[in-house]
Amino acid sequence: MTTPEPQDATETQGPGGYAAARLRLLQEKAPSGPDRRTALAALTDDWLAALFAAAAPPKGVALVAVGGYGRAELSPRSDLDLLLLHDGTAPQEAVAALADRLWYPVWDLGIALDHSVRTPAQARATAADDLKVQLGLLDARPLAGDTALAAALRSTVLADWRNQAVRRLPELAEICRDRAERSGELRFLLEPDLKEARGGLRDVQALRAVAASWLADAPRDGLDTARRRLLDARDALHLATGRATDRLALQEQDAVAKELGLLDADTLLREVYEAAGTVTYASDVTWREVGRVLKARSARPRLRGLLGGRTGPKAPVERTPLADGVVEMDGEAVLALTTRPERDPALPLRAAAAAAQHGLPLSPHAVRHLAATAKPLPVPWPAEAREALVTLLGAGAPAVPVWEALEAEGLVTRLLPDWERVRHRPQRNPVHTWTVDRHLVETAVRAASLTRRVGRPDLLLVAALLHDIGKGWPGDHSVAGETIARDLAARIGFDRTDTATVATVVRHHLLLVDTATRRDLDDPATVESVAAAVGTVGTLELLHALTEADALATGPAAWSTWRASLVADLVKRVTGVLAGEPLPDPEAAAPSAEQERLAVEALRTGEPVLALHAQGEQPLDPDEPEPVGVELLIALPDQPGVLPAVAGVLALHRLTVRAADLRAVELPAALGPGPGSGSVLVLDWRVAAEYGSLPQGHRLRADLLRALDGSLDIPARLAEREAAYPRRRGVQAPPPRVTVAPAESRLATVLEVRAQDAPGLLHRIGRALEGAAVRVRSAHVSTLGANAVDTLYVTRPDGSLLPDEEAVDLARALEEALR
Repeated sequence: MTTPEPQDATETQGPGGYAAARLRLLQEKAPSGPDRRTALAALTDDWLAALFAAAAPPKGVALVAVGGYGRAELSPRSDLDLLLLHDGTAPQEAVAALADRLWYPVWDLGIALDHSVRTPAQARATAADDLKVQLGLLDARPLAGDTALAAALRSTVLADWRNQAVRRLPELAEICRDRAERSGELRFLLEPDLKEARGGLRDVQALRAVAASWLADAPRDGLDTARRRLLDARDALHLATGRATDRLALQEQDAVAKELGLLDADTLLREVYEAAGTVTYASDVTWREVGRVLKARSARPRLRGLLGGRTGPKAPVERTPLADGVVEMDGEAVLALTTRPERDPALPLRAAAAAAQHGLPLSPHAVRHLAATAKPLPVPWPAEAREALVTLLGAGAPAVPVWEALEAEGLVTRLLPDWERVRHRPQRNPVHTWTVDRHLVETAVRAASLTRRVGRPDLLLVAALLHDIGKGWPGDHSVAGETIARDLAARIGFDRTDTATVATVVRHHLLLVDTATRRDLDDPATVESVAAAVGTVGTLELLHALTEADALATGPAAWSTWRASLVADLVKRVTGVLAGEPLPDPEAAAPSAEQERLAVEALRTGEPVLALHAQGEQPLDPDEPEPVGVELLIALPDQPGVLPAVAGVLALHRLTVRAADLRAVELPAALGPGPGSGSVLVLDWRVAAEYGSLPQGHRLRADLLRALDGSLDIPARLAEREAAYPRRRGVQAPPPRVTVAPAESRLATVLEVRAQDAPGLLHRIGRALEGAAVRVRSAHVSTLGANAVDTLYVTRPDGSLLPDEEAVDLARALEEALR
């Protein structure tokens, strides 16, 4: 895009002329970029300069652009940061009148304005009290009037900033930390704030301020490109929304991507995340350097005092050995002076492992030097390199900044070429906290604390790092990941047996948690299928540890004591099968003593009987509260409509269903009030209280009685509740899908329902199944974020499996009912 030709002052002096020229500029079919920002700033400069000249200003007055406008970085909906600077000699009335003639035309056009009127002394005093003002003045740029006055103020403010840097930089660092805590980390947010989030435009401004202090400077590689990408994205966001917003909301991302000429919203997010990652890494390095400089400066006066004011030769820098060719110096892991990276291909991994094991950052200068000079590793890697990778991953949390340092210089993709496809890849599922690449590293961090539970910790750590590597390819990421993991494990230097184990673990990394939460563990076919897929006890223990690490690295909603107990139960059963132990026959299992007691009472009274038991359902992370888990036992005479009635009552009481087992118990008819009354239905539910409070049994029972006799209209009550909470604007949920799981059980036909989670979903499913005249043997509910996966074990009324065609018809009917 070319900058438009300068226009006469008469063309842009009036608000109408400037507005028309501005609109033409923003409507040009050119991508957002520096040229358009510069052109918009120049157009605005000319307009404001013309307004200033037309107002016949007194002497000793200047109009100054500050902040983003001072940097000529005007986005389509940016506000104007203006300072009317005067030397104090002109009458206050004249200065005030001039300000009115400048500000009102801006307001008349609906442009946001941040304005002030000050003398140089007042500006300096305000900057001394308000860091935001001082940062804005660092970018002061004269627009009209006494340019010497404006230049003198900028020079003075810069001198003040440098003189006060020791005191003010810690204040700026604290502001950056607080902002990051409030707004989150841009590169991991599905709806990031391009300005306020960590790694955003505010941090770029902070890095400029640090550089202006002359105490430290940010790494320059890629920083200008990252800043331009973030500004381009904000420009496109302003044009797509027509608003002055910095939040890249989900519903705007496709339009913003189109405005930027990108393929899709995921491509947009990857570019934004990559830019934010560059800014974040530069910020970490810069603030670490600032801390080191400030610490050294504070130590010098104390040292001079101890020496009585005498100075002597500078003490040699202490260098502590960490590993072969790696030493600690000044709080960082650096390369030894005698190191020759071009002769030592394992040095990058050895240096990274040493830094992580000692909890030190890896010097950016060392990483840059390694990236430029280190010799590529041979394929397969030598044992030393493989062990260094395992040592790095086994360091736990300190491995994360070291890994990011390697990534910043392109060393990770050089070591593991397939990593490029998952770098900065967004995960649209809101359950996920991280992008794919960071999730893999976080999973390895979590796995590091579980290595004592497995016989091969090296395989666990490498499988953790690679388990989602297939997400960079189309199709099932577990299937694609198996092939990639096999290639990478062989590249890393594992033998054929270990490579096969890593590939198997990656292929089945979701097997345990999906089976435990969505399948009937009392069904022998469930346990046998897992045993067949796993093959050995050693692989099973690796999968068990990886399952926990993966869930913990996903987010707080992905793991709990409930899930952990289900997975542990499944692992115990599979271990028995692999050891040759027979599985118990679920049909032969007798009801528990409590179930039998409740069944007798229900048969005697002819009414439902309930029992509630808290399950100690506490989250594994105490900082993430989770509803209390409850076991709800219900016994009642067998009759139609039980499942939808109970599920509907639980939904009305804001109880989330996690699992439901239904079984018929035959009791002597003499226990009941009449002939034929010996069949009792016993339901064993696992539920969670939505707001952490246990339900009251007598209220549940009363509502259940009303639901069964038809006096409680559950669909109407649920509809009223849904209507009370207006739908939020957002991404359209995909339609529900119901499938028949082939050969999953010898006891029942298995249906899998995937739908948007909503109160009463299981009630609606139960009503549809009731109308199809099938018997529900058990239900297993899994909810992640907004998605529900409900697995239903159903039979004909006589307990036999549904024929294939009948099962497919049932799935279609259920799918249609849920629409």
